[in-house]
Amino acid sequence: MATIAVPTVRSASDRLLLAGALAGPVFFTTTTVQAATRDGFDITRHPISQLATGGLGWIQITTFVLTGLGGLALAAGIKRTLTEGIGRRALPILVGIFGVGLIAAGLFTMDPENGFPPGSPDGPVARMSWHSVVHSVAAAVAFTALAVAAIVLTVRSARRRAVPAAVLNGAAALVLLLPVSPEHMSVQIAVNGLVAFTWTTVVALRLRRRG
Repeated sequence: MATIAVPTVRSASDRLLLAGALAGPVFFTTTTVQAATRDGFDITRHPISQLATGGLGWIQITTFVLTGLGGLALAAGIKRTLTEGIGRRALPILVGIFGVGLIAAGLFTMDPENGFPPGSPDGPVARMSWHSVVHSVAAAVAFTALAVAAIVLTVRSARRRAVPAAVLNGAAALVLLLPVSPEHMSVQIAVNGLVAFTWTTVVALRLRRRG
């Protein structure tokens, strides 16, 4: 019985980690295509989340939900694979919060503004809707949780004297925790997304390779 159970568990962990690794590429593929093809979208004025508004908004909503599920899969894969050392309990929880936050950010959309989608007021909304507030809070919580996860891996790597890993994890946490600049908000959000999903993909692939 034992000889059968071990490969089965490992296979399940592999599938979970693979789903977590694919979340980032899926997010950026669909987002990049939309940003390049949707009429009126300007990454220097509109945050990625605004792609979830308008008639084609369902594409970005689906993207958020799918990548959030990928984050939850990664959290489960980490829990199965990382069974010792600093962060073995905290990391799955933090990455799971990231996944749930992405799902919530997709289900609760931000308000149309700054001329997108076409026909929207050419400026910020005077008062945010309740679902836009939920979206903003969910996104903030998600990326903060992931930044803390990167800090945990920084400490774990430093304790193991894995200097390159410690430096890269620390750099990722620093980028994610930088205050948002109002003048460059949409670009900074895009950069944060790139860093976050690169981090999740690298972590997932490293754990699969280690397994």
